[in-house]
Amino acid sequence: MKKIYILEELCCANCAAKIEKKVVALDGVQSANVNFLTTKLILEVGEDAVTEVDAQVRRIVRKIEPDVVVREARK
Repeated sequence: MKKIYILEELCCANCAAKIEKKVVALDGVQSANVNFLTTKLILEVGEDAVTEVDAQVRRIVRKIEPDVVVREARK
């Protein structure tokens, strides 16, 4: 399942890379890409792991970038 998040107020490419590295290592995540310029996080995640991955993504972003607001992009 493809999930797209907007990372509002993402401040630097280094933080984007840190977030991507942590998210791609989560169980259930098949791929993850954080684009600093578009402030999007695009995930491929297994159907059975969507809820857990969503919560973990938000925790990871909050830990690395406390001021970033994570919201799901509209499809």
